Amino acid sequence: MLRSAARNAVFRPNVNNIQRVLRRAASTEAHQDTDIVIVGGGPAGLALASALSSTPAIRNALRVVLVEAGDLDKVGNWEPPTGTFSNRVSSITNASQHFLQAQEIGAWAHVEESRTCPIEEMQVWDGLSDARISFSTHDDNSLEFSGLSAPSQMARLTENLNLQRALLRRLHSSPGIEIVDKVKVQSIQREEREGGGWPLVHLSDGHVLRTRLLVGADGFNSPVRAYAGIQSYGWAYETTAIVATLFHHPRTSFQPPNTTAYQRFLPTGPIAFLPLSSTASSMVWSTKPHIAKALLSSDPAILTSMINAAFRLPEVSLRYLQNVILDSTQSSAPLSAAQLQQEIGWREQSHGIDSRSAYSISADATGVPPADADSLPPLVTSIQPGSAASFPLRFNHADEYIGDGAGARTVLVGDAAHKIHPLAGQGLNMGLGDVEALSHCIEKAVLGGADIGSRTALLPYARERYFENHKIMAACDKLHKLYAATAEPVVWARSVGVEVLNELDSVKAAMMLSAGSRPSRSRPSGAQFGVNLAASGIESLARSISSARTLTEGVANIAGAGVQRLLQTLANSQRR
Repeated sequence: MLRSAARNAVFRPNVNNIQRVLRRAASTEAHQDTDIVIVGGGPAGLALASALSSTPAIRNALRVVLVEAGDLDKVGNWEPPTGTFSNRVSSITNASQHFLQAQEIGAWAHVEESRTCPIEEMQVWDGLSDARISFSTHDDNSLEFSGLSAPSQMARLTENLNLQRALLRRLHSSPGIEIVDKVKVQSIQREEREGGGWPLVHLSDGHVLRTRLLVGADGFNSPVRAYAGIQSYGWAYETTAIVATLFHHPRTSFQPPNTTAYQRFLPTGPIAFLPLSSTASSMVWSTKPHIAKALLSSDPAILTSMINAAFRLPEVSLRYLQNVILDSTQSSAPLSAAQLQQEIGWREQSHGIDSRSAYSISADATGVPPADADSLPPLVTSIQPGSAASFPLRFNHADEYIGDGAGARTVLVGDAAHKIHPLAGQGLNMGLGDVEALSHCIEKAVLGGADIGSRTALLPYARERYFENHKIMAACDKLHKLYAATAEPVVWARSVGVEVLNELDSVKAAMMLSAGSRPSRSRPSGAQFGVNLAASGIESLARSISSARTLTEGVANIAGAGVQRLLQTLANSQRR
């Protein structure tokens, strides 16, 4: 017994030694040393690679490798048929566009401008009360004291593939970044070395990359985030987004061009109409999963009619039509497009909608427009074949953006760090903001001779971006939940808030500033009061309205207090 125990006591340390040797052997197998590895070839990853390649201090001193599982040649050679558009689009704010232009990374010069469209105005309204707020480039005139002229556009809409192709062309024209595509990341391990090793990225082609800094631009299911051990919090919305490319008649000579974005908040989710050209627009319709499934499985003509109805009919009739479609999908006699049109016509008559009004689906879209034509998007005539699709919506935010401990030397950008509801169109802009801040942070570390992978070097990036992203995400999440409520006190309270805000041009201009309507470097310091004013006023109002969801009495006092605080804040700021 004693001898056996003695043998076991001697044998166990030998096993541990063998395991330790094997781990060291695995970590010291043939590998390629790099300074930065970017995992993910989406807009965020390509933008970061372009930004790093545009900085001489980084280009001349560091080896940067971008790894992408997909085929980037398909993106680089993307040439869609004339008159067609991709169904995945993004609204690029002026601040983001400024970053992408020549003075920053030079990628915007490679964007096909003819496939982009300026957004000069936005109209947003409540699907239950019709309370409306509009944003326009002219609203920025209220901040003329800053000495800056109003921008010609609020943002610019472009297909994601158009931007990705431009970023790839920029990288090909500027050496310094190694692109490895059609290769997956099989695993990521930490090098076994005293004092803390570097990440080892094992690729599906057998190569191993040893890197000082590992950047996760690899989306929601981020392997880099998993390796770093960074937890995230969030939830799946009970909502599915339908996207499609819509065709319609051009605006008449009596109307402004198709440069207005429209969004109607329905209880099931918002529907947005985003201009792409004079005769084409993109749609994002957030609705319940079973409704989305029924709409996508129906005749395209039925989906076309329902899109027109979603912007025009009262919510009670729209809900009724959705139930009709749901019932028809389960019956042996599916609903025809002609039957739906007849039902919509009857609904219009029951609501007293004039057939000559822009709110009538049967209105003439080619003649002299009615007086209210600019309040609604053009009537959709058809949907681009194959463009209708759907995807689930989520909220997700990483607990932190930089890894520590066993996951050190890692940093997250874009969807790997945050996932947001698309109702404000800020997802890609948040990712580009991450890229801009991180590239500046890396440049500063290189110029200062610091270790680019150290937590000390990366901490300024996390401090700059985490709270900024959190504010936008929280605001969008609250808006989504606020407009999902149908209780009359809540509808009344939010409608009052919207109508008050619509009359305050200075507050609207400040909201546009904070949303990136001006390049960040040209934002006047004096206008910062407006950003703070808008944030504090809206937050006060949102808290008041949110409280109304759980109260059945006294809502008027709560909403009134929120509006009063907003107006008082404005008055105090103006007195200063």
